[in-house]
Amino acid sequence: MPADSTCDPVAELPRLGLGLGLRNVHFDHILATWPEVDWFEAISENFMDSGGRPRDVIRRVAERYPVVLHGVSLSIGSTDPLDFDYLRKLKALAAEVQAAWVSDHLCWTGVLGLNSHDLLPLPLNEETLRHVAGRVRQVQDVLERPLILENPSTYLTFNHSTLAEPDFLRQLACDTGCGLLLDVNNVYVTCFNAALDPVAYVESFPCERVVQMHLAGHQHCGTHIIDTHDRPVLPEVWELYRLAWKRTGGASTLLEWDGNIPSFEVCHRELLKAKRYMADHFAPAESGAEDGAGEESISNPVDFLLPEVMASTVPEER
Repeated sequence: MPADSTCDPVAELPRLGLGLGLRNVHFDHILATWPEVDWFEAISENFMDSGGRPRDVIRRVAERYPVVLHGVSLSIGSTDPLDFDYLRKLKALAAEVQAAWVSDHLCWTGVLGLNSHDLLPLPLNEETLRHVAGRVRQVQDVLERPLILENPSTYLTFNHSTLAEPDFLRQLACDTGCGLLLDVNNVYVTCFNAALDPVAYVESFPCERVVQMHLAGHQHCGTHIIDTHDRPVLPEVWELYRLAWKRTGGASTLLEWDGNIPSFEVCHRELLKAKRYMADHFAPAESGAEDGAGEESISNPVDFLLPEVMASTVPEER
């Protein structure tokens, strides 16, 4: 599905407004109050294999809100064969909740059948580009929809890299027709760790292919930054979001909060700060929520795939 085709599936994807992650600690609050949030993003692996309460919750949420699926174990950059059983389950879940789109990360998570439970960076060069592009085409053929890929936060660069990440992603999108998820916090983390200019990164990013953006908090350790998703968004990331919002023309925006998760109300207030950094033409999708003041680990963690999320097997009636 080339990006320059007459009918571009990525260009037809909706702009959803402001969304939050669907996390198990908020299940009861969401089902009891049906809060005024535009949409939810669900971690695919938390719901794919569950026939119990998590699956029941996401079904009920999808009846009232747009839902997006975001994966952490596709391992698109690995040399291991693609896991087609995983892809079939992902496709079934996407169909069941009528997912607006399906995303994952430009990374690899394991090799030789072993899972590192981390989002590991790739050497960015022509050889890697050909390898990843071939796998993206296979995934899209199975899912029968464009795959949306996110720029990961990174802590090192490879001597074998010959392409800047924005250039790599631009060519990947051009070659495969995939869409992109611009994680603004990851841009800031990666650029600090690699001594790059985050503004120049965003200005060179193929924003015409961006379907969604992520915001999150991080831990600044002085010499480096760790992407922890366990605190409010920092002011410098908000300022970078102001630029990204303008350059993407208002892509759907999602706040991630995956560690030390506060109440739903605190997460929602943090999300609504985004309105301050948006252009005047923003109109949230069917949301009457008011803006409000916010309250002021290890690389790319996936430990928010909590065992207790999958343990409950009896749906609650409300």
